[in-house]
Amino acid sequence: MATAKHDGKVRGIQFSPWNLFLIVPLLVLVTPMYNMDSPRLFGMPFFYWFQLAFVAVGVTCTAIVYWATRKKPTTKGPDRLSVDQLDEGDA
Repeated sequence: MATAKHDGKVRGIQFSPWNLFLIVPLLVLVTPMYNMDSPRLFGMPFFYWFQLAFVAVGVTCTAIVYWATRKKPTTKGPDRLSVDQLDEGDA
């Protein structure tokens, strides 16, 4: 995932355990889990009110991950690359 270069900087994707909360909103994609008519809430079938409730769950999970990881640095130290180094790839 993340690769360390010779200058000690970490580049690439960095894993945070908080990001696992972002899997919870994906459960709404498992349609057979909630594809039923009852129980009804205020006359609304389960299929519809469950999806509506999952919008709030998704927003809450995203907010939790944002607040938990917003101060986590993506790189260690300031990134001081010159113009020549910006265009170089791994080729």
